[in-house]
Amino acid sequence: MDGDLGDFLRSRRARIQPEEVGLASYGRRRVPGLRREEVAQLAGVSVDYYIRLEQGRGPGGTSRTRSGGVSDAVLDAIARVLRLDETEHEYLRTVARPRQKQSNRPPAPRVRPGVQLLLDGMERSPAFVLGRRMDVLAWNALGDAVNGFSRMAPEERNIPRQFFLDPASRDFYPEWSAVAVQTVAYLRLAAGTYADDPGLCALVGELSVKSEEFRRLWADHQVAECAYGVKRIRHPVAGLLTLPYESLSTPADPEQTIVVYTPEPGSETAERLALLASWESAHAR
Repeated sequence: MDGDLGDFLRSRRARIQPEEVGLASYGRRRVPGLRREEVAQLAGVSVDYYIRLEQGRGPGGTSRTRSGGVSDAVLDAIARVLRLDETEHEYLRTVARPRQKQSNRPPAPRVRPGVQLLLDGMERSPAFVLGRRMDVLAWNALGDAVNGFSRMAPEERNIPRQFFLDPASRDFYPEWSAVAVQTVAYLRLAAGTYADDPGLCALVGELSVKSEEFRRLWADHQVAECAYGVKRIRHPVAGLLTLPYESLSTPADPEQTIVVYTPEPGSETAERLALLASWESAHAR
């Protein structure tokens, strides 16, 4: 995904005002935030060096593939100036060094039987497995009862596609706008790591064409992990569910993420999930 490095740096310097980093703001600025010259000055590198980096070229090269020579010290200095958080800092290192990215081999086609057994053992917790493109690869019975994965066509079992292209998602997620930001930020993080994955590129292209909201959020260049948090879901049978979640990866399949909803025992959500499980079991007979 060419241009990610430059677009990311420009978006991050646009959000920093000169006064925030001890610089006087003289005259009218054509664009918001810091100028490239100011970032270079504060980071302790030459203006020409920083411009080449923002253009996706290496310290002495003419193409993006040469940017692998950028040192940790330079990237750390730029991250400090642009006030990047830990996730953004790691993303900067990833997109600035395409040769150091993880392998772009095709994603694992299936979930190991042991992982499926682990999911099935979580009878009180909805759980499912996501691949690198946020495809839903496997789930347990309660995860299916909450999300309806088994009723979807295989190509629909993709979280961003379902979220942005299915109008029903706006009713399903009461906090749709916040979840949209989180979903795109997580997908952007994956795209930085697997920039040469044709399936991931195709997904981003499809969503950019079909969804104005996705296109706008993608242009913001937000990146974020979704290691844990809380989602609220309005289920057509169980009603409003407040679902804390944890995201786990396994060493054997690092590109697959196990997502587990962990409602507080005895909570209203836990009781509603128990009723949903009973309802699904009765209707499955």
